[in-house]
Amino acid sequence: MRRPGGWWRRKSTPAKVEAYTRWSFHFFGVIEFLVIGLSSFDQVGPRLATGLSLLVAVHAVVCMVTASRSLDWTRGRRAQPLRMLWALGVATAVLAIGAIGLAGRGPGGEGIDSAAGSVFGGVLCFGAGTIALGVRNRRRVSAIVGGFAVGAGAVAFPLGLPGPAALLTACFVLLGAGFVAFTSVFSVWLLNAVYELDEARETRARLAVAEERLRFGRDLHDVMGRNLAVIALKSELAVQLSRRGRPEAVEQMIEVQRIAQESQREVRDVVRGYREVALEVELAGARGVLSAAGIASEVSGETAGLPAEVQSALGWVVREATTNVLRHGNAEKCSVTVRVLEGRAVLTVENDGVAEATGAAGAAGTSGGSGGSGGGSGLAGLRERLSAVDGTLEAGPAGKGVFRLTAEVPLPSAAATVLEVAS
Repeated sequence: MRRPGGWWRRKSTPAKVEAYTRWSFHFFGVIEFLVIGLSSFDQVGPRLATGLSLLVAVHAVVCMVTASRSLDWTRGRRAQPLRMLWALGVATAVLAIGAIGLAGRGPGGEGIDSAAGSVFGGVLCFGAGTIALGVRNRRRVSAIVGGFAVGAGAVAFPLGLPGPAALLTACFVLLGAGFVAFTSVFSVWLLNAVYELDEARETRARLAVAEERLRFGRDLHDVMGRNLAVIALKSELAVQLSRRGRPEAVEQMIEVQRIAQESQREVRDVVRGYREVALEVELAGARGVLSAAGIASEVSGETAGLPAEVQSALGWVVREATTNVLRHGNAEKCSVTVRVLEGRAVLTVENDGVAEATGAAGAAGTSGGSGGSGGGSGLAGLRERLSAVDGTLEAGPAGKGVFRLTAEVPLPSAAATVLEVAS
């Protein structure tokens, strides 16, 4: 059974920022209704206050819908919501003009001017700020805010508001709408920046893989290119000699066989060098990559004296685990520890930011799998590498939102004795 809040932990960092931004704009609508709509009950009679509150509530809902669709547009999920923007602009203008008309020609009474003024200024500020969310050009945003401010003064003066009061109203709308518009523009910029950083991190990982493939391809080309060219030439020479009945053809084919066997050996050396990794190098790389990603890292342990095959196997575990800490989850802390205990080299990688509700999926994701089950391809690949040195791998939750991966490799008796004495 999924725990409350698990849906939030399963979201990526950009998705969390987007959800926070979206609900912040929805909360603006709630603020508009509470501050402007409900406050009218303290200023005018119940019937008139109810009518004003309903109108403000409708305007707040239109602002919420427009903000949501505008955010979808900024993320490229839908077309620009021009109709909603125009509808919000018209609703804002009608409600603002109606509020001024109510103050000038409506029923008299104490507090009517204050209530109408609050509705007039409030809907203009929230309306202009929300419309700014649906445009990209800064000049257009400035034009929208300035237009609403000028319109506020131009409408208020003919309806009976004194000149200084109309100018003060225009300044109030300019500042209020400007603040909401700035909040909208900055929120969109921040959201786009978070998504771009996340995409850059994924691109960096793909580039690292592509660079490694290119390096491997260059090594193979350097090894095989010359030998294959020699094999082709000597084979052609052997064919010509054979057609002429020359005995030298046999010697040429023997040479071809020797070069082919040498090529096989060189390819095995290249592949062996590609598969073998240095544990000390991988630990240093893990520390640098985690720090660059903003994850507090703690890497400790001595690798001196460990056999080469043990270092290679554990180095692959460090590489896979570190890579997937970056790709999956939202880790803030990660620790990598290497110890020698009772004749075994023990590597532990532990990180937070794992959704508890996803159980096995979190395990697979954090340790190299492709999600879904604890037997992901990443775990299977690591177990295969460790089995070559009689090692074992354990991975799973280790507390609230914490995931732990432990790899153990037995040491030869001589190396184990030396390392335990040194420790």
